[in-house]
Amino acid sequence: MRVIQLQMQVKETKDEGLKALEASLEKIRDKQPDLVCIGEMFHCPYETSSFPVYAEKEGGESWQFLSNLAKKYGIYLSAGTMPEVDDNGKVYNTAYVFDREGRQIAKHRKAYLFDVDIKGGQYFKESDTLTAGDSCTVFDTEFGKIGICICFDLRFPELSRMMVQRGAKVILVPAAFNRTTGPAHWELLFRARAVDNQCFYLGTSTARNEQADYVAWGHSLCVSPWGEILGELGAEEGILESDLDLEQVERIRSELPLLAALRTDIR
Repeated sequence: MRVIQLQMQVKETKDEGLKALEASLEKIRDKQPDLVCIGEMFHCPYETSSFPVYAEKEGGESWQFLSNLAKKYGIYLSAGTMPEVDDNGKVYNTAYVFDREGRQIAKHRKAYLFDVDIKGGQYFKESDTLTAGDSCTVFDTEFGKIGICICFDLRFPELSRMMVQRGAKVILVPAAFNRTTGPAHWELLFRARAVDNQCFYLGTSTARNEQADYVAWGHSLCVSPWGEILGELGAEEGILESDLDLEQVERIRSELPLLAALRTDIR
């Protein structure tokens, strides 16, 4: 399975962000990716005050544009995340996934909101304007089952384990770590989750913008079921291409049967 991760700058407007995505997909067209991934809040400033302003209902203008892109380029599109508003006015940090025909095949609302106050470092409180989701998300492809979670969700190992128990061999993580949490935990968390669950992890960030109120870490990466970093970008815009051998998942799980040896009788 050929995967391309697009690490893109968040543009000034939603329209500019969508057009930049289309231009990037055109640029990589000849690489014939099966799956393309983009970052968290890819066309919305990562600011709590912006989330309600940029929020759209499922099926809205951005959703339609992304669906059309998936169909136009014949790809699975993990469309980062965007603010979603429901009929009751609640706003979520939502990831949509579209298949090669442009059909939505998955939707994940960020389950663990990023509420932190790190002394001398990052302060952020998503719950000021966002509502937490309450689901574990796994979807089917011709390559096998794939799971998806969003950024801070990665820190909670139970969610990853649930996805794997539901058959996931690859886990997608649109994310936006920062300059406090990124250097400390970005690679560490992805490698640890990959080793624990013996599957591929793809962390896709937005590119760093030093002038933004929230400065993303970048460093989109792909990690193998053995915990190897197969590829990683820097802080700037970039394209990361990976060919995933999903047979490696079963081989490693057979040779080192951690999941099969899991005990539920320990008290």
